[in-house]
Amino acid sequence: MAHEEAHHHGHHEVSVWPVGVGLGALFAVLAFTAFFQWKMPFLAVIFAGLTVVLLLGGMAGWVNEFFTTGHDEKHGKIAIVFFVGSEIIVFGTMFAAFWRAWVFNAHDWVNWVPQEMNLLMPVILTLILWASSGAIVLAEKAIEHGNVGAYNKWMAITIALGTLFVVLHVWEWIHLWHGGFTLGSNMYGTAFYMLTGFHTSHVIVGLIAMLYLLWVGLSGKIDETKTTAVVATGFYWHFVDIVWMFVATNAYFVGSIPALKTAIGGH
Repeated sequence: MAHEEAHHHGHHEVSVWPVGVGLGALFAVLAFTAFFQWKMPFLAVIFAGLTVVLLLGGMAGWVNEFFTTGHDEKHGKIAIVFFVGSEIIVFGTMFAAFWRAWVFNAHDWVNWVPQEMNLLMPVILTLILWASSGAIVLAEKAIEHGNVGAYNKWMAITIALGTLFVVLHVWEWIHLWHGGFTLGSNMYGTAFYMLTGFHTSHVIVGLIAMLYLLWVGLSGKIDETKTTAVVATGFYWHFVDIVWMFVATNAYFVGSIPALKTAIGGH
């Protein structure tokens, strides 16, 4: 037994799938460069297509390899903490840009707040994300105890709630867009869609990860000995939930303060 354990820890796993992920990241940069710098949209579309194929294929193959032949070393949570740390910096720069635009355009901002802005929507979306965070916690607890059936149920509920968040958000964007509040209408429009759109892209990434984890559960490839991917995804989902509260506070409430003050003062 000791010999087998020593042999296992002395073995170095080799995988080709990270190469695909790395190339996907490279082509993502090339796609943006081709579109914005080289002014070659057709080439940008080709690079973007390669990005999607390589990233999704590489990550799917990498994770599938882990669940079929890999050993859970329990390092995934450490990795996701570093990843979330880098994401905090990215979101921080976006919040800084929003506040700069808000401060330097305070005089005109009141005229940019659309009448179609519904401040009840961010409250509803927040409650949905809170519920989804609770559901994924229950999914984690279930798989840690080897209850795959309960894990599948709670993971499916988390996905359903996350999908509802995205659908309602897109519906709201369409409503605001038709009302004239577009990405290029003014600084508020640019900042609003930048913050909410970037956050929603993270929600979609989380949904893709959870869809795969649900498939792993339904196919019987996961048990209580391989929980790192679930724990890491749950940590990422909680980060998305927490960031949303900052996004909602700034994009909706802080952004609407000038109009609210004017409305109250007018009465």
